[in-house]
This record gives sequence, structure tokens and C-alpha cells, in this order.
Amino acid sequence: MFAIAAAVVFGFALLLDLLSTDFGAPDLFNWNTLVLIGLLLVALHLGGAGAGGRRWSRRGRR
Repeated sequence: MFAIAAAVVFGFALLLDLLSTDFGAPDLFNWNTLVLIGLLLVALHLGGAGAGGRRWSRRGRR
């Protein structure tokens, strides 16, 4: 899930860079901030966050 969100953020950052615009909010929608958010989401994805808990069965425990 985090990888999909990171792809969306990176795509949005690419559009901002290609269009050279900040949508009237230069502090919120600048290229560097979006890249950092995307990298954070990729790091969370690679770290296993949001993968769900492990389910143990009674047979699996001893």
C-alpha cells in the first residue's frame, strides 16, 4: 500500500517539475517536499510497515 502511495507522490512531483508550477502554495507543494514524502513511503514499504500482523495457528505454536 505504501508503494502505491509513493508512486502517486512521485508522479505528482514529476508533474510539478514538468509543469513548473506550485499551485499557489510554494511551501506545501514544492518538488523537494514531495520527493521526501515519497522516499519516506518507500522506506516504510521496504521496512514492512502496513503489512499486517502475523497470524499464528494453534498448530504452529509449541
